[in-house]
Amino acid sequence: MNKRQTRSFALISTAIAAVVFLGLTVDSHRQFPTLTNAEQITPQVTRGKDVWHDYNCINCHTLFGEGAYYAPDLTKISQQRGTPYLTAFLKDPSKFYDEQRHRRLMPNLNMADGEIADVIAFLDWVSKVDNQGWPPRPILVTGASIPGTDLTVAQQNVSEAKESVGQLPPAARPVSGKEDPIALGEALFRTASPVCSACHSIAPGVNLAGPSLAGLASRAKQVIASADYKGNAKDAEGFIRESIVAPSAYLHPGAMFSANGMSFMPDTFGKSLTPEQIDQLVAYLASFQ
Repeated sequence: MNKRQTRSFALISTAIAAVVFLGLTVDSHRQFPTLTNAEQITPQVTRGKDVWHDYNCINCHTLFGEGAYYAPDLTKISQQRGTPYLTAFLKDPSKFYDEQRHRRLMPNLNMADGEIADVIAFLDWVSKVDNQGWPPRPILVTGASIPGTDLTVAQQNVSEAKESVGQLPPAARPVSGKEDPIALGEALFRTASPVCSACHSIAPGVNLAGPSLAGLASRAKQVIASADYKGNAKDAEGFIRESIVAPSAYLHPGAMFSANGMSFMPDTFGKSLTPEQIDQLVAYLASFQ
């Protein structure tokens, strides 16, 4: 190839690359309104964004992987925690964590009730943005990363599981060639939405946003037998099921788990999970003796 041909090749290649780049840019802008739920940007969401900036939240936290990385990424916090929990936490973070023990340094910002409602509305809008799987391994509020190498692998695992065993819970995998309720329940525990493991530890004495689930079956029997229990469960399995579909039926002691007679745990699992999935989750949690 002589100099003239080399020059022509470079010019043509640059022109093609520029056209492709412009095409992709136009296509991205075409999709932005849908991906960002632009129609859901209400005046309250806009005010919440202003609150976010006024208090310099991004100096510690991150959204969509952008921020200080000093405190947890809050991209999906609304789905992981829920409005009641976030409201109580922002009113007084010190009730949730002992700084000497947990080294949680979230200050009390003394936000007004309206500001709290606005910033939660903003975070709720953020949580529903289709961020195309970015960041690929977001940091959960517990400080742990989502298991797996990337979302593509996780999606492949779900596909393989469905092909092998039919409609399984999200990310559930077949065990020993047959359906194992406890194994499927464990997979569901780590992949349901909101993710159970983001709020509950299975290690003894390790309380996160929710109480530790270690020894849950034994504790359930004790709660049912106590005079404080006003629910309808007759056994450990029934108590666990009730805790999933009606979390406020029994409030675990501790100001960080409930407020005004309502549990901070989302009450949507009874609708978002199928009866079969709830059975599997109960089987897994009931194994914690």
